[in-house]
Amino acid sequence: MSRDTMALDGGEVIGNTPLLRLNHITKGLDATIAVKLEYMNPAGSVKDRIAFNMIEKAEAEGKITPGKTVLIEPTSGNMGIALAYCSALKGYKLILTMPSSMSVERRALLKAYGAEFANPANPEAHYKTTGPEIWKQTDGKVDMVCFGVGSGGTCTGVGRFLKEKNPNIEVYPVEPFESSVINGLPHSPHKIQGMGIGMIPDVLDKSLFTEALRVHSDDAMAMAKRLAKEEAILGGISSGANVCAAVQVCSSTNFPIC
Repeated sequence: MSRDTMALDGGEVIGNTPLLRLNHITKGLDATIAVKLEYMNPAGSVKDRIAFNMIEKAEAEGKITPGKTVLIEPTSGNMGIALAYCSALKGYKLILTMPSSMSVERRALLKAYGAEFANPANPEAHYKTTGPEIWKQTDGKVDMVCFGVGSGGTCTGVGRFLKEKNPNIEVYPVEPFESSVINGLPHSPHKIQGMGIGMIPDVLDKSLFTEALRVHSDDAMAMAKRLAKEEAILGGISSGANVCAAVQVCSSTNFPIC
Protein backbone atom coordinates (compact mmCIF):
# COMPACT_ATOMS: atom_id res chain seq x y z
CA MET A 1 0.00 0.00 0.00
CA SER A 2 1.01 3.65 -0.29
CA ARG A 3 2.83 5.13 2.70
CA ASP A 4 0.77 8.29 2.26
CA THR A 5 -2.22 6.76 4.06
CA MET A 6 -2.76 5.22 7.50
CA ALA A 7 -2.01 1.50 7.63
CA LEU A 8 -4.72 -0.70 9.12
CA ASP A 9 -2.35 -3.45 10.26
CA GLY A 10 1.33 -4.33 10.35
CA GLY A 11 1.20 -6.26 7.10
CA GLU A 12 0.30 -3.17 5.13
CA VAL A 13 3.56 -1.42 5.97
CA ILE A 14 5.72 -4.18 4.49
CA GLY A 15 7.25 -3.15 1.16
CA ASN A 16 7.08 0.04 -0.88
CA THR A 17 10.51 0.95 0.46
CA PRO A 18 12.39 3.95 -0.98
CA LEU A 19 14.91 3.67 -3.80
CA LEU A 20 17.78 6.05 -3.06
CA ARG A 21 20.45 7.26 -5.50
CA LEU A 22 24.03 7.17 -4.27
CA ASN A 23 25.69 10.56 -4.72
CA HIS A 24 29.20 10.26 -3.31
CA ILE A 25 30.41 6.68 -3.64
CA THR A 26 29.61 6.81 -7.35
CA LYS A 27 31.73 9.88 -8.14
CA GLY A 28 33.79 9.22 -11.25
CA LEU A 29 31.45 6.52 -12.55
CA ASP A 30 29.52 6.99 -15.79
CA ALA A 31 26.44 5.45 -14.21
CA THR A 32 23.72 5.96 -11.63
CA ILE A 33 23.58 3.47 -8.75
CA ALA A 34 20.57 3.38 -6.44
CA VAL A 35 19.91 1.23 -3.38
CA LYS A 36 16.59 -0.13 -2.16
CA LEU A 37 16.24 0.75 1.53
CA GLU A 38 14.82 -2.56 2.73
CA TYR A 39 15.82 -1.81 6.31
CA MET A 40 12.78 0.48 6.32
CA ASN A 41 10.51 -2.56 6.40
CA PRO A 42 8.94 -2.90 9.88
CA ALA A 43 11.19 -5.75 11.07
CA GLY A 44 14.21 -4.21 9.40
CA SER A 45 15.01 -6.25 6.28
CA VAL A 46 13.97 -7.54 2.87
CA LYS A 47 12.98 -10.81 4.56
CA ASP A 48 9.75 -9.20 5.83
CA ARG A 49 8.33 -9.60 2.32
CA ILE A 50 9.13 -13.32 2.16
CA ALA A 51 7.90 -14.14 5.66
CA PHE A 52 4.59 -12.35 5.20
CA ASN A 53 3.98 -13.87 1.77
CA MET A 54 4.78 -17.39 3.01
CA ILE A 55 2.34 -17.13 5.91
CA GLU A 56 -0.40 -15.55 3.79
CA LYS A 57 -0.04 -18.25 1.13
CA ALA A 58 -0.06 -21.09 3.66
CA GLU A 59 -3.20 -19.63 5.27
CA ALA A 60 -4.94 -19.30 1.89
CA GLU A 61 -4.14 -22.95 1.16
CA GLY A 62 -5.56 -24.02 4.52
CA LYS A 63 -2.23 -25.39 5.75
CA ILE A 64 -1.94 -23.25 8.90
CA THR A 65 -4.37 -21.64 11.35
CA PRO A 66 -3.66 -18.77 13.78
CA GLY A 67 -3.74 -19.88 17.40
CA LYS A 68 -3.45 -23.56 16.46
CA THR A 69 -0.42 -24.00 14.23
CA VAL A 70 3.11 -23.73 15.61
CA LEU A 71 5.62 -22.53 13.01
CA ILE A 72 9.13 -24.01 13.14
CA GLU A 73 11.94 -22.74 10.92
CA PRO A 74 15.75 -22.60 10.78
CA THR A 75 17.24 -19.14 10.24
CA SER A 76 20.44 -17.27 9.55
CA GLY A 77 19.17 -14.08 11.19
CA ASN A 78 16.96 -11.63 9.30
CA MET A 79 14.49 -14.31 8.20
CA GLY A 80 13.95 -15.27 11.82
CA ILE A 81 13.31 -11.67 12.84
CA ALA A 82 10.88 -11.25 9.94
CA LEU A 83 9.02 -14.47 10.80
CA ALA A 84 8.88 -13.45 14.45
CA TYR A 85 7.32 -10.13 13.46
CA CYS A 86 4.79 -11.71 11.10
CA SER A 87 3.95 -14.50 13.54
CA ALA A 88 3.24 -11.99 16.31
CA LEU A 89 1.15 -10.02 13.83
CA LYS A 90 -0.85 -13.06 12.73
CA GLY A 91 -1.17 -14.85 16.06
CA TYR A 92 1.20 -17.81 15.63
CA LYS A 93 3.66 -19.35 18.04
CA LEU A 94 7.06 -19.56 16.37
CA ILE A 95 10.04 -21.75 17.19
CA LEU A 96 13.29 -20.72 15.52
CA THR A 97 16.54 -22.64 15.36
CA MET A 98 19.78 -20.80 14.70
CA PRO A 99 23.52 -21.47 14.58
CA SER A 100 25.40 -21.11 17.84
CA SER A 101 27.50 -18.41 16.13
CA MET A 102 24.53 -16.03 15.82
CA SER A 103 25.12 -12.67 17.48
CA VAL A 104 23.79 -11.88 20.95
CA GLU A 105 22.02 -8.79 19.57
CA ARG A 106 20.02 -10.86 17.06
CA ARG A 107 19.06 -13.38 19.74
CA ALA A 108 17.81 -10.54 21.95
CA LEU A 109 15.74 -9.06 19.12
CA LEU A 110 14.15 -12.44 18.37
CA LYS A 111 13.26 -12.91 22.04
CA ALA A 112 11.69 -9.44 22.11
CA TYR A 113 9.17 -10.60 19.50
CA GLY A 114 8.33 -13.66 21.61
CA ALA A 115 10.10 -16.27 19.48
CA GLU A 116 12.14 -19.16 20.91
CA PHE A 117 14.35 -19.14 18.01
CA ALA A 118 14.03 -20.10 11.82
CA ASN A 119 14.06 -19.84 7.00
CA PRO A 120 12.87 -20.78 3.53
CA ALA A 121 12.70 -18.15 0.81
CA ASN A 122 9.94 -17.47 -1.60
CA PRO A 123 10.90 -15.66 -4.80
CA GLU A 124 7.22 -15.11 -5.48
CA ALA A 125 7.17 -12.36 -2.83
CA HIS A 126 9.83 -10.44 -4.76
CA TYR A 127 8.23 -11.15 -8.11
CA LYS A 128 4.98 -9.64 -6.81
CA THR A 129 6.38 -6.71 -4.81
CA THR A 130 10.09 -5.84 -4.99
CA GLY A 131 10.41 -6.25 -8.76
CA PRO A 132 7.37 -4.10 -9.63
CA GLU A 133 8.50 -1.45 -7.12
CA ILE A 134 11.94 -1.17 -8.72
CA TRP A 135 10.41 -0.98 -12.20
CA LYS A 136 8.02 1.76 -11.11
CA GLN A 137 10.59 3.74 -9.10
CA THR A 138 13.02 3.82 -12.03
CA ASP A 139 10.27 4.45 -14.59
CA GLY A 140 11.53 1.32 -16.31
CA LYS A 141 14.99 2.84 -16.76
CA VAL A 142 16.97 0.08 -15.10
CA ASP A 143 19.90 -1.59 -16.83
CA MET A 144 21.23 -3.98 -14.21
CA VAL A 145 20.59 -5.20 -10.65
CA CYS A 146 22.84 -6.86 -8.06
CA PHE A 147 21.62 -9.05 -5.20
CA GLY A 148 23.49 -10.95 -2.54
CA VAL A 149 22.55 -14.63 -2.62
CA GLY A 150 21.43 -16.28 0.60
CA SER A 151 18.16 -18.08 0.01
CA GLY A 152 18.14 -16.94 -3.61
CA GLY A 153 14.61 -15.55 -3.43
CA THR A 154 15.33 -11.87 -4.05
CA CYS A 155 17.69 -12.42 -6.97
CA THR A 156 15.35 -14.91 -8.66
CA GLY A 157 12.04 -13.15 -8.01
CA VAL A 158 13.17 -9.63 -8.92
CA GLY A 159 15.31 -10.88 -11.78
CA ARG A 160 12.43 -12.83 -13.32
CA PHE A 161 10.05 -9.87 -13.12
CA LEU A 162 12.49 -7.36 -14.56
CA LYS A 163 13.62 -9.60 -17.39
CA GLU A 164 10.00 -10.17 -18.36
CA LYS A 165 9.73 -6.40 -18.65
CA ASN A 166 13.04 -6.02 -20.48
CA PRO A 167 15.10 -9.10 -21.44
CA ASN A 168 18.20 -6.90 -21.79
CA ILE A 169 18.35 -6.09 -18.07
CA GLU A 170 21.43 -7.69 -16.53
CA VAL A 171 21.03 -9.62 -13.27
CA TYR A 172 24.09 -10.23 -11.10
CA PRO A 173 24.00 -12.56 -8.09
CA VAL A 174 26.62 -11.59 -5.50
CA GLU A 175 28.59 -14.04 -3.37
CA PRO A 176 31.40 -13.76 -0.83
CA PHE A 177 34.75 -14.23 -2.59
CA GLU A 178 35.51 -16.88 0.02
CA SER A 179 32.34 -18.88 -0.72
CA SER A 180 31.49 -18.71 -4.41
CA VAL A 181 29.57 -21.93 -4.96
CA ILE A 182 27.58 -20.53 -7.91
CA ASN A 183 30.90 -20.24 -9.69
CA GLY A 184 31.68 -23.85 -8.78
CA LEU A 185 34.22 -22.99 -6.10
CA PRO A 186 34.37 -24.53 -2.61
CA HIS A 187 32.72 -22.95 0.43
CA SER A 188 34.99 -21.31 2.99
CA PRO A 189 34.30 -19.19 6.10
CA HIS A 190 33.52 -15.53 5.44
CA LYS A 191 32.20 -12.46 7.26
CA ILE A 192 29.13 -11.50 5.19
CA GLN A 193 26.13 -12.59 7.23
CA GLY A 194 23.10 -13.78 5.25
CA MET A 195 25.09 -14.60 2.09
CA GLY A 196 27.27 -17.46 0.91
CA ILE A 197 25.53 -20.31 2.71
CA GLY A 198 27.70 -22.92 0.98
CA MET A 199 25.05 -24.40 -1.31
CA ILE A 200 23.03 -23.43 -4.36
CA PRO A 201 19.41 -22.90 -3.23
CA ASP A 202 16.74 -24.88 -5.07
CA VAL A 203 14.81 -21.70 -5.94
CA LEU A 204 17.82 -20.03 -7.56
CA ASP A 205 17.17 -19.68 -11.30
CA LYS A 206 20.66 -19.37 -12.80
CA SER A 207 19.22 -18.92 -16.31
CA LEU A 208 18.36 -15.33 -15.33
CA PHE A 209 21.91 -14.31 -14.48
CA THR A 210 24.54 -12.50 -16.48
CA GLU A 211 27.41 -13.45 -14.19
CA ALA A 212 27.93 -14.35 -10.53
CA LEU A 213 30.10 -11.69 -8.89
CA ARG A 214 32.51 -12.25 -6.00
CA VAL A 215 33.20 -9.71 -3.23
CA HIS A 216 35.80 -10.07 -0.48
CA SER A 217 34.43 -9.85 3.06
CA ASP A 218 36.84 -7.06 3.94
CA ASP A 219 35.76 -5.05 0.90
CA ALA A 220 32.10 -5.51 1.82
CA MET A 221 32.76 -4.29 5.36
CA ALA A 222 34.72 -1.29 4.09
CA MET A 223 31.89 -0.37 1.71
CA ALA A 224 29.30 -0.71 4.48
CA LYS A 225 31.31 1.86 6.46
CA ARG A 226 31.47 4.14 3.43
CA LEU A 227 27.70 3.87 2.94
CA ALA A 228 27.18 5.02 6.51
CA LYS A 229 29.79 7.79 6.42
CA GLU A 230 29.28 9.14 2.90
CA GLU A 231 25.63 8.37 2.12
CA ALA A 232 24.08 8.14 5.64
CA ILE A 233 22.84 4.61 4.90
CA LEU A 234 23.15 2.04 7.69
CA GLY A 235 22.92 -0.96 5.43
CA GLY A 236 25.14 -3.64 6.92
CA ILE A 237 27.85 -5.84 5.41
CA SER A 238 25.64 -7.58 2.83
CA SER A 239 24.55 -4.15 1.55
CA GLY A 240 28.21 -3.25 1.29
CA ALA A 241 28.78 -6.36 -0.81
CA ASN A 242 25.95 -5.45 -3.17
CA VAL A 243 27.25 -1.92 -3.68
CA CYS A 244 30.78 -3.24 -4.22
CA ALA A 245 29.40 -5.50 -6.94
CA ALA A 246 27.42 -2.68 -8.54
CA VAL A 247 30.50 -0.43 -8.61
CA GLN A 248 32.49 -3.31 -10.07
CA VAL A 249 30.01 -3.71 -12.94
CA CYS A 250 29.64 0.03 -13.58
CA SER A 251 33.40 0.53 -13.61
CA SER A 252 33.71 -1.82 -16.58
CA THR A 253 30.44 -1.11 -18.41
CA ASN A 254 28.84 2.10 -19.66
CA PHE A 255 25.42 2.66 -18.15
CA PRO A 256 23.31 5.85 -18.40
CA ILE A 257 23.48 8.57 -15.75
CA CYS A 258 19.98 9.51 -14.57
